[in-house]
Amino acid sequence: MDKKNIDWENLGFDYIATDKRYVANFKDEKWDKGGLTEDSNITLNECAGVFQYAQTVFEGLKAYTTEDGRIVAFRPDLNAQRMVDSAKRLEMPAFPAERFVEAVVKTIRANAAYVPPFGSGATLYVRPYMFGTNSVIGVKPADEYQFRVFTTPVGPYFKGGATPLTLCVSDYDRAAPRGTGDIKAGLNYAMSLHAIVTAHANGFDENMYLDSATRTKVEETGGANFIFITKDNTVVTPKSDTILPSITRRSLLYVAEHYLGLKVEQRTVYLEEVKDFAECGLCGTAAVISPVGKIVDHGKEICFPSGMEEMGATIQKLYDTLTGIQMGHIEAPKGWIKEI
Repeated sequence: MDKKNIDWENLGFDYIATDKRYVANFKDEKWDKGGLTEDSNITLNECAGVFQYAQTVFEGLKAYTTEDGRIVAFRPDLNAQRMVDSAKRLEMPAFPAERFVEAVVKTIRANAAYVPPFGSGATLYVRPYMFGTNSVIGVKPADEYQFRVFTTPVGPYFKGGATPLTLCVSDYDRAAPRGTGDIKAGLNYAMSLHAIVTAHANGFDENMYLDSATRTKVEETGGANFIFITKDNTVVTPKSDTILPSITRRSLLYVAEHYLGLKVEQRTVYLEEVKDFAECGLCGTAAVISPVGKIVDHGKEICFPSGMEEMGATIQKLYDTLTGIQMGHIEAPKGWIKEI
């Protein structure tokens, strides 16, 4: 299939409409068969549940062109299960995991001409999401829902290399104990918008959120999990019931242990010990790993030995290995790569 005439090398991380998207509707206690459509618009009643009580969950993953020309997606089964978990928490009907993967495959295949060529640095971003559609005025779950998948080609998250970020310890809380921090709900991201705008206005790239109960433990940022590297090269990630279970983080921990032979720890990380780490990074779908060079805690600077110029050596190895698996340079663990 011929690719679209797009300047792949200069794509930003912005929405570009593609030809097809997948739509399925839940009504009368069941999902319809669903299918592809060319219509990118959604028409809803003014009183739809999604508008009134924020019943919406979403996922994000990518499709790649490998060096040998195949189009693949990375671990969509984990996205499917996470959306099932998110939906249950917001009293939404789970879209079956096997149908989720099927819908993702169909949507990518229908938009294959938009999957950037190998070597361009760009990828096809895939956004499955679900929301309440019928009118709801009393505080209760909606009765009807829509599940959709759209795609958009995006450039590399960091153009010209990944310059280490500067973070600030946020005065805001990201999630409450026993709240919704561990699911991918739109409301969680809405909560982070004022905090990130404030951080940017103060000259920072991102926030470091602490646990809301004691404000002594590291949690995550508005849209990524933390990875720390100790001075003896152990990979450490914070463990908390209010952290989103990142698929990228889980994959990086597996890579660290089974591909690089590193010791891995998932445990409580206290703010007071962050100064003792050698490297720090943020991990997520968009950038895989974003290096962090400095964290500012109300005027007190925590500077990592890896510096402000480039990724630390271990984080670079993790990044190179995982992206090598995604792009087909390195053999993937069984089940990680879904060929389209």
